Amino acid sequence: MKVLVVGGAGYIGSVTARRLIDRGAEVIIYDNLSTGHRGAAPRGGLFVEGDLADAARLDSLFKGHPVHAVMHFAAFIQVGESMEAPQKYFTNNVANVINLLNVMLQNGVMRFVFSSSAAVYGEPESVPIEESAPLAPNNPYGETKLMVERVLAWYSKLLGLRYAAFRYFNACGAFKGLGEDHHPETHLIPIVLQAALGQRDAVTIYGADYPTPDGTCIRDYVHVADLAEAHILALTAMEEEPALSLPKRQARGVAKGSLVYNLGNGSGHSVKQVIEVARAVTGRPIKAVEGARRPGDAASLVASSRRAVTELGWRPEYADLAAIVRSAWEWHKEHPRGYQG
Repeated sequence: MKVLVVGGAGYIGSVTARRLIDRGAEVIIYDNLSTGHRGAAPRGGLFVEGDLADAARLDSLFKGHPVHAVMHFAAFIQVGESMEAPQKYFTNNVANVINLLNVMLQNGVMRFVFSSSAAVYGEPESVPIEESAPLAPNNPYGETKLMVERVLAWYSKLLGLRYAAFRYFNACGAFKGLGEDHHPETHLIPIVLQAALGQRDAVTIYGADYPTPDGTCIRDYVHVADLAEAHILALTAMEEEPALSLPKRQARGVAKGSLVYNLGNGSGHSVKQVIEVARAVTGRPIKAVEGARRPGDAASLVASSRRAVTELGWRPEYADLAAIVRSAWEWHKEHPRGYQG
């Protein structure tokens, strides 16, 4: 199987590309390196630098390297930035995805795996969140993900596209030398570990007055390798016969057509709890200071991933927060400047 991984030099995309290669897939990585890193693109895959806005380059790629399926990891992901520059997010996260889909269909590629987000739920009515929960994004980032999900549903219904959309909760951890390196960094665990390394004076807690037990936001943290595994399972589930090497209990192929899944561990941890776990894992003092709330942040986002477990046979291997933080800590110690050194 030949798979095009768009955004494969980014965090989740690189780990998924690595796992695909390990499972015997031929992988092409397409990335404009605006937020990704050339050093993150795993060996064993073909790297092509290009932008999703460039329809001609995409068409040439599909004609020169016929692929079976496409995985998309090329979105902008900063909630706060999306509130300040919504036009940037709607252009890249919606218009560019539609451009990719149209070129795919023109070239007869009918399988697509999409990185969506728990941000499509906005402030949930109850937790854990089921896929059937109301969809009410409270920031442009979440709205862009929901818009693409709706496009995919129509393309599936009218044009025969087969797709899976994964609503991620908080991706974290490191895998086989691949870790989280964003500029600027906005995710909690790498920020906390940067403080442990002395690269930050303190960790800012954005809001300590939420309706949660300790007043700080609660999130569901899921290891990046477990996210990657779900993508491979979904790709296999869209086939009549499994096309990739999977453990016997996972080679199901039971789910057909178009699939929408939450991906999380089903347990929530507050900002303060994450900081305490990081202090224990690193053995270092980590100063934390309280700041104002950020626009667009929900109080609690915790997943119900029962559908992915039941239909795909997905079983997270890294459900313990300390183990997740430890994997990230080892990577950050070895890469104190990220992929720059």
